[in-house]
Amino acid sequence: MLSSAPRLILFAGHAGTGKTSLAKKALPRIAERTGKDFFFLDKDTAYGAFSSHMMGLLTGDPQDRDSPAYLAHIRDQEYAGLIDIVRENLALGVSVILVGPFTREIMSGKFFQPELLGLPATTACRIAWIDLASEEAKRRIMHRADPRDAWKLAHWESYLQRRVEPPVHRHLHRFDNFQFDQQAFDALLADLTN
Repeated sequence: MLSSAPRLILFAGHAGTGKTSLAKKALPRIAERTGKDFFFLDKDTAYGAFSSHMMGLLTGDPQDRDSPAYLAHIRDQEYAGLIDIVRENLALGVSVILVGPFTREIMSGKFFQPELLGLPATTACRIAWIDLASEEAKRRIMHRADPRDAWKLAHWESYLQRRVEPPVHRHLHRFDNFQFDQQAFDALLADLTN
């Protein structure tokens, strides 16, 4: 088992992969396995209304979450705010389950060295990278019919250019969410809590 230092468990991956649903399913099991309570922080819950308002002012489209304007003016501020909330909780000794793509931060290696994010160096950080083929992700995105996906769907080929393969790292654990597999999920939870 990891030390008694607070933990950060990130559920990351591309849009439509099921990050939030899996994180919510995992939370009680992770709490049971670790004996810790966790603060649950989802990017869309924390910043959905705020970003809608800001994008409405900026571009006239409050549902835009993927255009170059969003990426240039809103994205980094959202993510910095999320990291600030995580930092504050970890400093108070509260473990966190964080949900969001975080592809830039993972690809840069910052989540593998918590101090690069301004987090306590003793933070035990683990990443669950949720995989799903792009065709199936698109089908699920269309099915959920969230207006915030309109730009992404209208510019799908452009969006696909942002779908990256995560780096190989001992603290990053991949989970294929095409068809839920309980045994694989149990193995993921073991990896995230050991």
